[in-house]
Amino acid sequence: MTPMTTERENPQTTAPPAGSGKRALLGRLSWGLADQAASSISNFVVGIYVARSLGVTAFGVFSLAWVTYGVVLNVSRGLATDPLVVRFSGVPDTSWRRAVARSTGTALGVGAALGAACLVAGLGLGGRVGPAFAALGVMLPGLLLQDAWRFSFFAAGTGQKAFVNDVVWGVALVPAMVVAARVGSVAAFVLAWGTSATVAAGYGYLQSGIRPRMTLAYGWLREQRDLGYRYLVENVSLSGAGQLRAYGLGAIVGVGAVGAVRGTELLLGPFLAVLMGLSLVTVPEAARVLRRAPHQLGRFCLLLGGGQAAAALLWGGALLLMPDRLGELVLGGVWHSAAELIVPVTIGVAGAGLGTGAAAGLRALGAARRSLRCQLFASACYVGGGLGGAVVAGTVGSAWGVAAATVSGSAVWWLQLRSALREHHLNPIPEVRTS
Repeated sequence: MTPMTTERENPQTTAPPAGSGKRALLGRLSWGLADQAASSISNFVVGIYVARSLGVTAFGVFSLAWVTYGVVLNVSRGLATDPLVVRFSGVPDTSWRRAVARSTGTALGVGAALGAACLVAGLGLGGRVGPAFAALGVMLPGLLLQDAWRFSFFAAGTGQKAFVNDVVWGVALVPAMVVAARVGSVAAFVLAWGTSATVAAGYGYLQSGIRPRMTLAYGWLREQRDLGYRYLVENVSLSGAGQLRAYGLGAIVGVGAVGAVRGTELLLGPFLAVLMGLSLVTVPEAARVLRRAPHQLGRFCLLLGGGQAAAALLWGGALLLMPDRLGELVLGGVWHSAAELIVPVTIGVAGAGLGTGAAAGLRALGAARRSLRCQLFASACYVGGGLGGAVVAGTVGSAWGVAAATVSGSAVWWLQLRSALREHHLNPIPEVRTS
């Protein structure tokens, strides 16, 4: 395939498949919501279990490993699965299978390479943090491959398989966490989390019958370079900003502050999980809307972003009414530190939810340059607001700085989507054939 380098490239290549009407759309979105619910529950259970078992300081160490995983995950998504979702959603099965073999192979290769680096770094660090990072390095290939299967299934419109895969992960997680609790270390919990993901990754191979081809990763990267490398920078700037904020907050205020922020995020976990995995459902659907009814894309994105923002605000309002006794039951000793951050973190999540609606539209349009500019701006604001707020007012100041940065970034996303839609309507780019 010879990829086009124009920013307004329409990545879709086939006519809408049969059954792509409203009922089929609702079915795909329903499976997407179900999958995100399964993923949210797994993430929530892991976080709560670790917080209650280890306390705020050790939970802060676990959170540092978690945000590092987020950076690596976004490297994998940018290079492997984001181009897959944009260009191979709704294509014929033969094309999809060839693309999935190369995409999952790329994800596995990213996991092996960065996992080795993480392992070496962990062994060199020592102390409390080192073993957790070493364990993460061992588990990264399985974690990234499991995530790649989810993207692959949603690209094919078979979200039920992604849901089942996440359920398998959740079931495998139960005995693994029980064993980790008996060991009682951060590294043990990281290993339990990663081992259960690896079980689900193996099941993804059984579901699809497709073997990941690491030997074809270079060809995939070369073919998708016009999207992949921009998405890589975009994704890494997003997760890297979170990592820099976490490391900086730990240095300025203390590791316990990182645990407090993570505790508040756990309380808002359902919405954060949806935001993290949004492109599983919304980018393929936005691409279908663009192909079927381009004039409806802006409205689709507004409903998507506005709905998420409203839901986040409602959930945050409910958390403010949570009795301290219930909060302590959920988060243990982390609750009192986390409760102070509910309002600013909720505003930040609502702002991010609004922005992801515009981000889905830019991805569907193939406007990688615009989305990259937006993400770089938003990430710079996130780090500046989070660390600047920490210097001025500690953990609470950091949370308010992030909230202001997220709302500002959301406004930029929507301005760029408006411009991209205007350009697309004035000068639509003919569809191209992918192989």
